[in-house]
Amino acid sequence: MTEPLFTVPLWADLLGVGLGGVQGAMFAAGFQGQRRLDWLGVAIIGIMIGMGGGLIRDILLGQPPATLHDNWYLVTATGASLFGMLLAGLFDRLNKVIVVLDAVVIGMFGAFGTSKAIAFGIPPVPAVFIGACAAVGGGVLRDMLMGLPTAIMHVGSLYAVAAGAGCAFIVIAVQGFGMSVTVAAIIGIVVTAVIRILAVSFDVSLPEQRRLYRRRVAAETGMIPIIKPSAD
Repeated sequence: MTEPLFTVPLWADLLGVGLGGVQGAMFAAGFQGQRRLDWLGVAIIGIMIGMGGGLIRDILLGQPPATLHDNWYLVTATGASLFGMLLAGLFDRLNKVIVVLDAVVIGMFGAFGTSKAIAFGIPPVPAVFIGACAAVGGGVLRDMLMGLPTAIMHVGSLYAVAAGAGCAFIVIAVQGFGMSVTVAAIIGIVVTAVIRILAVSFDVSLPEQRRLYRRRVAAETGMIPIIKPSAD
């Protein structure tokens, strides 16, 4: 694979890792009394959120994981996780804070993943796929570690859809309209975050699979004539 035309700045990557660590730790801390996580467990969840997206991105691109080739990634993720635990104790209701952080984090990892894929000459559709996987990868690892249903596999608030929309915007803007990758990535982050926050706020999600099945059964059943017994 050829050298990329540009790279994601280290400070931007670390910012995403840090926000992911804070969000993951706050999310895990909210399960006190249910999952009985200790400080190490909460920190590990934060680290997985902070570093998971970058790991998946680089693995899909066939590159050495950047998060394992620089001391600052693990240091940032760990410090952010500890900070997230402290923040969790300051808020009585974490839901709104977690949702906003989650929206920004998936937007950032999606944008970084798509931008890096474009830089390595990956075609548009796979570039969107890599970005979306990077965006939701940390959440998948989090749910697996905590024994929770994987969020993107169940009815929810457009988690992966929001990431995919932001990643698709970046590809279209860069390759279709010649927009600067930096500008496109920033707008892509905003697009993802706005869709995610609005979906959560208004409880918007994709239709449940069973609804389609029920409609089909109802339609087929409605075609069956009902024979009523004679009064005689």
